[in-house]
Amino acid sequence: MTDRADVVRIMMDGPADVRGVVEALDAGRIDPRHIVAILGKTEGNGGVNDFTREFAHATFRRLLAERCGVDERAIDERVAIVMSGGTEGVLSPHATIFARVPTSEPATRKRLAIGVAHTRDFLPEELGRGAQIRETERAVRAAMADAGIADPADVHFVQIKCPLLTAARVEAALTRGATTVTDDGYASMGYSRGASALGVALALGEISGPVPDEAVLTDWSRASAVASTSAGIELLRNVIIVMGNALAPGDLAIGHDVMADAIDLPAVLRAFASAGVPADASGRIDAGRVVNAFAKAEASPGGAIRGARHTMLDDTDISATRHARAAVGGLIAGVAGTGAIYVSGGAEHQGPAGGGPIAVIARVEA
Repeated sequence: MTDRADVVRIMMDGPADVRGVVEALDAGRIDPRHIVAILGKTEGNGGVNDFTREFAHATFRRLLAERCGVDERAIDERVAIVMSGGTEGVLSPHATIFARVPTSEPATRKRLAIGVAHTRDFLPEELGRGAQIRETERAVRAAMADAGIADPADVHFVQIKCPLLTAARVEAALTRGATTVTDDGYASMGYSRGASALGVALALGEISGPVPDEAVLTDWSRASAVASTSAGIELLRNVIIVMGNALAPGDLAIGHDVMADAIDLPAVLRAFASAGVPADASGRIDAGRVVNAFAKAEASPGGAIRGARHTMLDDTDISATRHARAAVGGLIAGVAGTGAIYVSGGAEHQGPAGGGPIAVIARVEA
C-alpha cells in the first residue's frame, strides 16, 4: 500500500463556515482520517489582530476532532492547519483540503506528494533569529521525508504558518531578562516570516549556512524560490506543509515559478505550464484542470515597479501587504478564471524583493 494525494477546494461564506467540508465528508468525498493539511484564506485584515484565522482554525480543528473521534490536541499534532488572513480585491475565502489516501494503485510516475511537520514552540526572543531558522530547516527536512521526497528539486512549494509577537509576549521576554528582535507586533510578522523562509532555503540547499541573525530582513540575496510563510497570533510554533512531486500514484502534479515583481504575468503563465496547464495562443488555460494556485505577494521595497513609482508603502490607511495581495490576486485570478486562489502577503526572503513564488496544482491529462 502507498498513498495517493487528493486535494479538494472548498468555498467559505465566513471564517466559521465548514458546511462545504461537512458535505464532502458526508458524501464520502473525503475521509477525515486521511486529511493531513488544510490551507485556508479568511477575510480578515491579515494583521496582528486578525482573529478570523484563529476562529477558522478552531472551527476546522473541532470538526475534524469530532469526525475522527479524537481530542483536538491530537488533530494539532496530525493535521497542519494553516489559515492566512486577507482576501482583498477579487480574492475569495476558501479552504484547500489535502489528504493522503492509502491505495494499491501502482506508482509509475512522479505525482503530487504532501508532507507535514512542525517545530517546537518558540520563546518570544527566538522569533526572527537563528533558533527559528534552524528549527524550521530541521522541520522542512522532516516534512520532505514525510512526503517521500528525496530530491529538493522536486519540492515546489513550502507553506509555513509561523508565530508573531504581541505586547504580552514581548513583556514576558522582558521579565525574564531577554530582548525580542522588535517590540512592534506588526514588524514582528516580517521577521518571523523572513526567518522561516531562510530555514526553507537552508533545508533545500538554496543557500548555505550558517545564517547570522542580522541577515534577516537585510540580506535579500538569501532567499527561497519555493517558500511561502504566513505569520499569525494563533500559534507559538511553525507548522510546515511541503508540496512536491514524488514517485506516487494519482492524477495530480505541482509546478512553480518565481514572479520578479507584482505584475510578472509571464512567470504566472510559466507556473501554470509547469503544472501541465499551458496557455493557448490567446493566453487562456484549461481552468477545469486547475485544483488551486498558491502565491506570495509583496510591495516592492524600493518604492517602484519597473521604474514606475507605487504608493503602497506610503499608504497609512491600508497596509502594503493588503495592496500587494489585491494586485497579485487579480493578476493570477485573471489567468485561473477564479478568485478562489491562495495569495499571501509579505514575501520577505521568499523570491526576489518585490516578487515571490507561485505554485499550481493541476490534474494531469491522460
